[in-house]
Amino acid sequence: MAPSKRAPRPASKRPARAAADPSSDTVELSAARVLRQFRVVFNAVKTHFQQVERRVGLGGAQIWALSVIRANPGIGVNDLSLAMDIHQTTASNLVKALVVAGLVAAEKNGPDRRAVHLRILPAGTQVLRKTPGPFAGVLPEALGQLDADTLNRLEQDLALLITMLHADERAAGIPLAQM
Repeated sequence: MAPSKRAPRPASKRPARAAADPSSDTVELSAARVLRQFRVVFNAVKTHFQQVERRVGLGGAQIWALSVIRANPGIGVNDLSLAMDIHQTTASNLVKALVVAGLVAAEKNGPDRRAVHLRILPAGTQVLRKTPGPFAGVLPEALGQLDADTLNRLEQDLALLITMLHADERAAGIPLAQM
């Protein structure tokens, strides 16, 4: 019987490494563990926002904006964007949706008639009463509980990762709930 011919194996997409380099295996295993940790984090965030949306019918970013407006009656859109660390246009779009839904009032009063002042309406307060917290989301809540040294290390390491990804840093102004 003739020996069977096997199809050649497809070339690996991973860079070649020296057979005697066990540190490469360690790096790959570490990278896989870190990837799984990212998945756990992103799934926790996603699950929280899905629970909020199912319960009250609003997205997480809208809930966060609503809670900031409740805590700061008369806040303007620019200050809302600063409080949420999002782009002003994103904050403006969130406010428009909340006004249309009858949850927030936008009033132009005071000396500068161009400035809009926001206040929560009773329907908005009702929505927040039904909403499971934290209003800003589970990730900002968890990050806020970390010590300064941990946050600094995390910031430096994520900055390196963002650089390696050639990521569009404008995405930093978009709430995770809208991604």
